[in-house]
Parts: sequence; structure tokens; C-alpha cells
Amino acid sequence: MIKEYFDFAANKTDLKTEILAGITTFIAGMYIIVVNPSILKEAGIPYNAALTATVLLSGFLTVAMGLYAKNPVLMAPGMGINAYFTYSIVIGMKVSPNVALGAIFWSGVFFVIISILNIRTGIIKAIPKSVRTGGAVGIGLFIALIGFHNSGFIVTKEPFIGSGNLNGTTFVFLLGLFITVVLVQKKIKGALVLGMIITTLLAFPVGRWIGTAENTTPLIQWHGIFSAPDFSWILKADLINSLKYSFIPIVFSLLFVDMFDSITTFVGVAEATGLKDSEGNPKNIKESMIVDGFATLFAGLLGTSSGTAYIESAAGIEEGGRTGLTAVVTGLLFLPFLFFAPLAQLVPPVATAPVLVLVGVFMAAALNRVNWKNTAEAIPAFLTMILIPLTYSLTQGIVYGLLSHTLIKCVNGKAKDIPVMLWIIDIFSILMLAIEYGIL
Repeated sequence: MIKEYFDFAANKTDLKTEILAGITTFIAGMYIIVVNPSILKEAGIPYNAALTATVLLSGFLTVAMGLYAKNPVLMAPGMGINAYFTYSIVIGMKVSPNVALGAIFWSGVFFVIISILNIRTGIIKAIPKSVRTGGAVGIGLFIALIGFHNSGFIVTKEPFIGSGNLNGTTFVFLLGLFITVVLVQKKIKGALVLGMIITTLLAFPVGRWIGTAENTTPLIQWHGIFSAPDFSWILKADLINSLKYSFIPIVFSLLFVDMFDSITTFVGVAEATGLKDSEGNPKNIKESMIVDGFATLFAGLLGTSSGTAYIESAAGIEEGGRTGLTAVVTGLLFLPFLFFAPLAQLVPPVATAPVLVLVGVFMAAALNRVNWKNTAEAIPAFLTMILIPLTYSLTQGIVYGLLSHTLIKCVNGKAKDIPVMLWIIDIFSILMLAIEYGIL
């Protein structure tokens, strides 16, 4: 029955291959189990509650991707969006995490509607490639900056920021980064997870024997191995206050980034692995985008940032995974970690920092898709890319990228080439800026 449902014959695969591919994808993406809670903890969501939400979302929505969309794609809280949620919305804008989760929920609702009605096609065509590329790179730079900051390697320093002192913590970070780079270069499966484990072991003596810059509080503290899942933040999203007028820019930016992150992931995976339909589009893209929308919708209800498709899915596909069974296996492997929160909590921020930096490196690969000799393309891409980390805001980067693209088109006498949908998006962008700056 499994073979018939996933059509093994047409996909030229078998049960053993699909299971091994599912395990491979899980190993490649399981770092999110630790990294996501460590970021959301800064937003005021308890570590164990964030871990429970991360595991539930990753487990059940990845299984849904396999069963409904029949695609071998991992779903989990998105890197970059979790940083935006924590550092820009909650900390930067001083929005309560409950209201921010409500904004996540509503962005998911709109995402599902857009996916069902196929409106996303017009939006995809309207957004210039330069802004899409700049956004992907900007998110990567944003993530890397957070990694450097969490390790103490980069600190707030007059007049702006600068390098921190070399102490036990930063030494562990640099050594962990070096080791993780070596593992990646050697193409070791699960390199990011293995690097995180090794860096955690290296961090053990810090605060005990080496000491830290401020005190001798151990970076790693033992709290046991098992614990019951923490469901305390499920259904804690404030769905009413998150619909206020002032939160429109937040909902829009979350929707925008989540949608394009998903689209680029599906397209990238399809291009790299050949999983396309007869028209050359990513396999089962409409069904996949609907699942992606529900991943964000449920993320807000479960107590985590937006769910999205993971590029790490390509690892399992390269191992031969071709059907939704790969995703089902991957999703099921997440669920046991509901009971290992104390063990996961052993991993300190300095151990996740090398992973964040390298995720930034991987996302920067999109730079080669920009024609830097063409200023009409380079300027919007650069503004989008640089403003995201410098303003700690995805909204600012993307909006100024879009507006600069439109301005350059008009200056060059090509206003007629601007799609109607982009004019509409530009109007919303200006309104977003007006609201964000307190003009409206």
C-alpha cells in the first residue's frame, strides 16, 4: 500500500532508499531543535516550551508535507525569521511575544489563502530578482551577525560595533567554527550537528577552569536527560491585538519573507535535484505551498516563529529520496525529542554560534546571481542585503530594495515595464514605512 500511495515505480525508488533518505534529511536539519529555542528564549519564550513547539511543528508538518504534497521536504521554524521575530519584533519594536505570535498566525492565514487562490504567481512575477536575491543574502548576513554577537566575538562598541575581547568563550567559538568548517569541507553528514556537539564539549571547561570575561559561571549546567514536554505556550498567541493597525507592517513583512523563503527553497531544491513536473516547475508546488502556509499558521498557535521549507532537504534527496515517504520518516524522527529538552539545553549559545555563521555563508551563495556591473540590478540588491542586518529589520531592507528598483525603472524611462502588482506592493511598502516611522 505504501509503495502504491507514493508510487515507487514511477519515482524509481524503494522503501529502503526512502527511509535512509529520511534519516539523512533529519541529520542535516536536526540542529534546528536546539538553535531555534536558543533564539526564541531571548524573546521571552521559555526554552523548553520553544523546543516543544519546534519539535511538534517540525514533526507533524513534515509528515503533512510527505502525505499531502508527497514531496521529500523538511518543514521547520525558519532560520532568519526566528531572528527577525526575536531581535527585531520583540526586542527591537518592544512587541510582546504573544502579540508577535499572533502576527505569525495571521501571516500564515494569508499565506494559505494566497496559495489556495494561486495569487502567489502574480506576486512572484512582480518581485524583481535583485530584491529576492538581496533578501536571501541579507537574511544570511543577519543570522551570521547574531552568531558572532551570541559568541561575544562582536559586541556593542563606540561608535557602532566592534570585536570583543579574546577570552574563554570567544576562543571556544573560534575553535568550534574552525572544526565545523573542516567538517563541512570534508562533506561529513550532519556536519553542523556534529560541530555543535563538539563545540559544546569544548565549552564545558569554560567557567570551571578557563573562566569567562565577566565571571566564572559555567556555560554548561546539567539538568538531567528526560522531561515532560512543555505545552505552556501553546495557544498563547494574541490573535486580537496582533490585528491592530500598527501591526500591519509586521504581518506583511512576515508573509513576504516567509513566502519568498519558501518559494526560493522549493525552486532551489528542484533545480539541484531535478524534482520537477512536466512544465519544469517544482514538483507539486501548489500543495507544497499550502502545507508551508499551514506550517506558519500552526507555528503561531504552537509558540514558535514561522515554519518553512528547508534547503537541507536536498541532502536526503541526494541520497535517493524521491517521494513523500522521505518526509514522513524525517518528521517522525523529530518527535522523540519532545522528551529530551534538558539534554538539548546543555548546548550553550556559543555552541550554536558557529552554525549560525555557516548558515549565513550558505545563504550568501545567492550573491553570484546578481549582475553587479548593472547598477539597475546591483543597487536594489545591495540596499536590500545591507539594510537587513544593519537595521535589524527585514522590512526595512526589502521595502527600500523594492522602492529603489521602482525608482530606477522610472528614471530609466521604463515605468511601463513595472507590473501592476509591484505598484500595489510599493504602495503597501510606503504605508508600512509610514506606520513604522509613526507618520500614520
